[in-house]
Amino acid sequence: MIKHFIAAAAGLTAAVAHAEDTPKDDLRIRVGLGARVQPSFIGSDKREVAPLWDIDVARGDKLFQFEAPDDKFAVPVYNKNSFSFGPTANIEWKRKAKDVGVAVDNVPTTFEAGVYAQYQPLESIRLRADLRKGIGGHQGIVGGISLDKIWRDGDKYVFSVGPRLSFSDGRYQRAYFGVDNGAALASGLPVYRPGGGVHGVGMASGLTYQFNPRFGMFGFAKYERLVGDAAKSPIVREYGSRTQLSAGLGLTYTFNVKR
Repeated sequence: MIKHFIAAAAGLTAAVAHAEDTPKDDLRIRVGLGARVQPSFIGSDKREVAPLWDIDVARGDKLFQFEAPDDKFAVPVYNKNSFSFGPTANIEWKRKAKDVGVAVDNVPTTFEAGVYAQYQPLESIRLRADLRKGIGGHQGIVGGISLDKIWRDGDKYVFSVGPRLSFSDGRYQRAYFGVDNGAALASGLPVYRPGGGVHGVGMASGLTYQFNPRFGMFGFAKYERLVGDAAKSPIVREYGSRTQLSAGLGLTYTFNVKR
């Protein structure tokens, strides 16, 4: 996937406009690429390094739209009077028993599809919620609510920070935190059947900064604490961690495409 984005960026770069002022019909495209450190899976005490990428598009001299670092892919179908909503999607990569370190059920890669809604009454405040259904994999329902305080100076810098709340149904929580009879016999863990509800609370912050009109940087940090039935899971207590930390850093390149 990253190779495709690099190739696309390279192709688009050939169309860069050399003037610093962007005509109102031209597009400004900002491509970011870096690395992130994150839990190997939800509830894990192990970390993995993964690619970090971002693509933003703005028309003419309009500002890039604010995005929080943990926003899922979304397409607004309605955007008016500070309110927007539309479809959203995400991919949760598979979790194998060997990743956990004990004989529990595997969770295949899951494609999640759903809807989001966002309200931004001020440039400095944004409230967002989303709800997604797993297709394959965990097959559950999962979502989140976020509130961001935003500081920005045009596109020179954008900094945000705010609380997070994650929730899910029983099917999702049983996939990642439950222990059925077969897994209990194979692992020695007690049978555990969690229900639905809030499974995580935390904070997230993000930053983008332009060194000059072309080059910049972006990064994020996120803390989540598992709560409720997720925190009581024997998988988490014996082989994982309630504390989930992630962070990432990368460089950005901005260019113009004539229309």
